[in-house]
Amino acid sequence: MSSTLEKPQIIAHIQKSLNYTVFDSRWIPCSAKFVCMGNFARGTGVMQIYEIQHGELQLVKEAVAACSDVRSEMEALLCRNLEVPECPVYSVKAHKEIINSIDGVGGLGIGDGAPEIVTGSRDGTVKVWDSRQKDTPVVNMEPVEGETKRDCWTVAFGHAFNDQDRCVCAGYDNGDIKLFDLRNMSLRWETNIKNGVCSVEFDRKDINMNKLVATSLEGKFHVFDMRTQHPTKGFASVSEKAHKSTVWQVRHLPQNRDIFMTAGGAGNLHLWKYEYPAQRTKKGADDVDMGVAGSVNLLQNVTLSTQPISSLDWSPDKQGLCVCSSFDQSVRVLIVTKLNTV
Repeated sequence: MSSTLEKPQIIAHIQKSLNYTVFDSRWIPCSAKFVCMGNFARGTGVMQIYEIQHGELQLVKEAVAACSDVRSEMEALLCRNLEVPECPVYSVKAHKEIINSIDGVGGLGIGDGAPEIVTGSRDGTVKVWDSRQKDTPVVNMEPVEGETKRDCWTVAFGHAFNDQDRCVCAGYDNGDIKLFDLRNMSLRWETNIKNGVCSVEFDRKDINMNKLVATSLEGKFHVFDMRTQHPTKGFASVSEKAHKSTVWQVRHLPQNRDIFMTAGGAGNLHLWKYEYPAQRTKKGADDVDMGVAGSVNLLQNVTLSTQPISSLDWSPDKQGLCVCSSFDQSVRVLIVTKLNTV
């Protein structure tokens, strides 16, 4: 009994049912507020801001998409001021088909360099945007002529540790993972994990690349050690069969980059810790340095819903506080305990 209590516990602190399907939920830094985004049954998009007040969730602001052509809004990139969310401060027709994933870096202390947004779409392209540049992307990464266009499901920034270096990682429906070097405008590395890639995330965006986690269909995730790249074998990795269904999301704890949570299609969350090997590099047969993968340990797991957990986000300010949404049209605020003792 005592050993069980010594482990981190995942506690559902607040649960709220909504009248729409929630696709994403994100904390607003330096506040007790978070944003929920989704769509009503009729297809209209909605964004709501909730605040934790006296142990309950209070709706603070709401913006409903006024677009008559819902499909066109799915292909658009919209930046909003959260104080006045009704009207976008920046908008662009970003892709020819639906945007599946988005990530940002730079600006207010999250990585060095320009404030940029990356989008990944069903049209097979990955584009980088700067809201100071109207209508056209800073970078457009698309398949060469004649190459099959794959559905890009997930994108993430990383390696933004100075004003020049920056990478984008993209995961695709066929299991491809591609690492684009934005400084050299080149494809730095690619691999295939044999199942559709649902989520990719670096353990930190604003440091020299350290680790990358990629989740997939069929319940598996892969952790890549990004510090040492072998010319032919690439990056060392370890894989884990984490869930009995799709692993929709991965999110690293902001206060400890070696702890991360995965969200599953069966409505469950798994909390993991990465353990580094005794030595992170070794000499290969060709006498060239290659990486050595560590191991992952399951710290805790919990089932919250009968439906997939569609999004998950840690509070950047309060260790162990997180928000998640699921396809049962609910949003939950969770508290994870004892994270500073593992």
